[in-house]
Amino acid sequence: MKPFKKIHVVVLDSVGIGEAPDAQKFGDEGADTLGHIAEKMNGLSMPNMGSLGLSNIREIKGIDIAAQPKAYYGMMQEASVGKDTMTGHWEIMGLNIDKPFKVYPEGFPAELIQKLEERTGRKVIGNIPASGTAIIDELGPEHMETGAIIVYTSADPVLQIAAHEDIVPLEELYKICEIAREITLEPEFLVGRVIARPFIGTPGHFTRTSNRHDYALKPFGRTTMNALKDANLDVIAIGKISDIYNGEGVTESIRTKNNTDGMDQLSKVVRRDFHGISFLNLVDFDANFGHRRDPIGYGEALEEFDRRLPEILPALSDDDLLIITADHGNDPTFPGTDHTREYVPLVVYSPRFETGNELPLRNTFADIAATIAENFDVETPPFGTSFLSNLK
Repeated sequence: MKPFKKIHVVVLDSVGIGEAPDAQKFGDEGADTLGHIAEKMNGLSMPNMGSLGLSNIREIKGIDIAAQPKAYYGMMQEASVGKDTMTGHWEIMGLNIDKPFKVYPEGFPAELIQKLEERTGRKVIGNIPASGTAIIDELGPEHMETGAIIVYTSADPVLQIAAHEDIVPLEELYKICEIAREITLEPEFLVGRVIARPFIGTPGHFTRTSNRHDYALKPFGRTTMNALKDANLDVIAIGKISDIYNGEGVTESIRTKNNTDGMDQLSKVVRRDFHGISFLNLVDFDANFGHRRDPIGYGEALEEFDRRLPEILPALSDDDLLIITADHGNDPTFPGTDHTREYVPLVVYSPRFETGNELPLRNTFADIAATIAENFDVETPPFGTSFLSNLK
């Protein structure tokens, strides 16, 4: 088969499709992000994903099973030991993470906070697991009065720092986060990401801005993105992809404000002439609806994504391959705010396909990396099995 010139990977952040076989180890028995959202919505309206074969993977309420699906479809099971964004994405590009990042359900150690205060010259308030919007509403007034920075975490291995842009200028907030990144690289802390969370407004009316910035660890090994870049191929990172990989293997980074902007940028990129991959993360599903346990908002965001697909699909040529998947689950009907250990959907489409078909269960997300590597004839990742030969 003739290689594809462009492969577009779209990660629907947290859109799981049912509990993984090892869900019990994570306390996630019964998790089903897509299924439970569809039930709460009394059926999801996603005709475009339906035509590609989403409900052929397993029936989702409201989405018709396609008699002749346009795409190849199936599920992937995560092989790595975590269920966070970095672990999922790194595995998608060929790594297997066998040691989980550290999480801090009781807040960060006093030693870490003390180092952060000493090196930044600002006091820390918060230091608890929290919803970002809730903790800003709660501690924003104190922050504005004292200048103390708001530190919080979540079920993810992240340290987040919130500050009002009028109190802590963006340049200073980013510097504070760089200091926090240095501190949390120490083995006893090993936080996956530090995230700057600037906001504006007045008490009772705070709003987070689009000036978020992530400071991630460098991937623990070479990914397929590195191999592509070394071969002088394009790796266009859209959304928070560049942050997740700490810029490794990225040839161009396009920042986005939200899912809508992400789809706007993807629509532009698929129409460009390049040779390599584009890689988009749509974070709103996870950040705005999964962690906030809002199944209706989540469902509406899924339907909005589906409504945008007619802008993307007709722009693809026989030289394009579109891969739609996810990095973990985040069932909004589950207690708490944690991600959920689930299978993720795999939908693979090109106009050159006469019809789609079912793909065998993938035992690792890294099968995507292996497929990309085979297509572009670059270094094969250490994990993963290509499904390129299944696409006919």
